[in-house]
Amino acid sequence: MGRSQIRWNIGLLALLFLFCAGLFNPSYAQEGQKQAFAGELFGNPVPLGNYYFVKSAIMVFGNRWGANPKTPEEIEDCVWNDLLLSFQAFQMNVVVGDDEVEQEITKMLDNEKAGFSWKKDNTAYANWVKTKTGETTELFENQIKHLIQLQKLRKQVMDGLSPEVSEQEAHQEFLNEQNNLSLELIEFEKLKDAEEFYKKAKSDPKFWENEKSMRPKDFKLPGFVTLEFLIDIWKIPKDAAFDMMTKKIGDIYAARPIYKGFGVFKILEQKPAKEADYPAQKNSYYEQIRSRKKYAEFDEWLRDLKQKANIKIYKINQ
Repeated sequence: MGRSQIRWNIGLLALLFLFCAGLFNPSYAQEGQKQAFAGELFGNPVPLGNYYFVKSAIMVFGNRWGANPKTPEEIEDCVWNDLLLSFQAFQMNVVVGDDEVEQEITKMLDNEKAGFSWKKDNTAYANWVKTKTGETTELFENQIKHLIQLQKLRKQVMDGLSPEVSEQEAHQEFLNEQNNLSLELIEFEKLKDAEEFYKKAKSDPKFWENEKSMRPKDFKLPGFVTLEFLIDIWKIPKDAAFDMMTKKIGDIYAARPIYKGFGVFKILEQKPAKEADYPAQKNSYYEQIRSRKKYAEFDEWLRDLKQKANIKIYKINQ
């Protein structure tokens, strides 16, 4: 085991023993062992102390890098992602200063409108932390330090990424965001039912409104939104969304897939993109796509790191 790996194991473990002793249960250790382990990273054992420290931070602060985990499997995956990133942060010597921790705590209290100076009123601060997290101030502050370290690692990795963005990509993003469309749609589970509805709606001008009066819950109004919203959120095919911009107000559009099943659409309102606006906005779209690609490349970097880490998770008796 390398010196930096040992330092990482001792570093987080020390935080736990000093500030979170209750989270580590010595009974987990096998007979003759001084310390039990939660698993392995790069062939190095991960003490249960590290595991519970990181898991506690996730349970208190949630997942700051994506959707909050809900199932036990999602929580476990989130814990091991953060354990791996913590390990990597020590490998890359990502350091967090006391001033950074203090600034983050001050910002939290200001956002909460706590109404006291946490550095001057220790009692009020301790009570606030206990009420909000159920923890001691020492554990709370070290969790904040841990989260800042992961954030700095992510920034350091992403700052080193330089994805290329083409003129075509920037212009397409402009079109996606500047074309606006208002639709009414009806949802179906089966394509054949959607196609049958479309045929009837096309042949009978009153059919749409008659059906809506009888089954209003099946009809949806996404709002007057960008094509990007319809494509990303409603999962309407891109070609269909742009084709709808060429139709007349009141037209019925044929059945296409949506986020859940299939939809038939009625065109309510349109606002086409103004090409004359593109030159002035072009750079912002370049940056927008570059940022999106950086996040995608970071996810790829993390997947590669996880593969190299050869994570092994031991069964923990709860």
